Amino acid sequence: MRRLADRVLPVVATIAMLAALWCVFMYVPNERMQGAVQRIFYFHVNAAWAAFLGFFVAAGASGMFLWRGHAEYDRLAVAAVEIGMMFCTMVLITGPIWARPLWGTWWTWDPRLTMTVILWTVYAVYLVLRSGAREDPQIARYAAVLAVIGVLDVPLIMISVRLWRGIHPSVISAPANKGGLEDPRMVVALLVTLVAFALLFLWLLWLRYEGLRLRDALQRVEDRMGDISR
Repeated sequence: MRRLADRVLPVVATIAMLAALWCVFMYVPNERMQGAVQRIFYFHVNAAWAAFLGFFVAAGASGMFLWRGHAEYDRLAVAAVEIGMMFCTMVLITGPIWARPLWGTWWTWDPRLTMTVILWTVYAVYLVLRSGAREDPQIARYAAVLAVIGVLDVPLIMISVRLWRGIHPSVISAPANKGGLEDPRMVVALLVTLVAFALLFLWLLWLRYEGLRLRDALQRVEDRMGDISR
């Protein structure tokens, strides 16, 4: 399993990402109303889905850590939050770049945008808590509870366009002739980029998990050496 992840996953993820870039910049047409700037949609939306995936994985792993207490689940949760935060930050960066030509402003406190900032903040606090877990192992359990609670914001973000009025578009579920994915090539590009981002997420998650595993192993060796030196 480790050899497969180390050798095959990077190659597959790279090929998928190259295919996604070709689809976005060469294959898919410009959107009728938004023009070329709409192409950032394929990165923005899939980064959001990758972020949500990371936070769901973190919540599940944190729940298992609270139940079982195994360090493997804790490492997986930390790795998933870190990768999820990277993609969530990408969402908050690409969103204003996409919005500026369309809305005439870089940012507005739309319900979906506000809840995305809240989600980012919750897991930023998680990472701050985790930074002190080695000194106080109980902090890891507090952080795990926060990871489980924080993921409840994700369903609200996904349905916020329908729950509350805002200017954030609902592109995928928009009706025909209302700015949705009208051309079949747009759907193809979205699916290709979805697969590419999913593979990239898995690759980065694996790399970070292995890094945390090696760090913990090194810390155990250092602790033993310290005990022997005394």
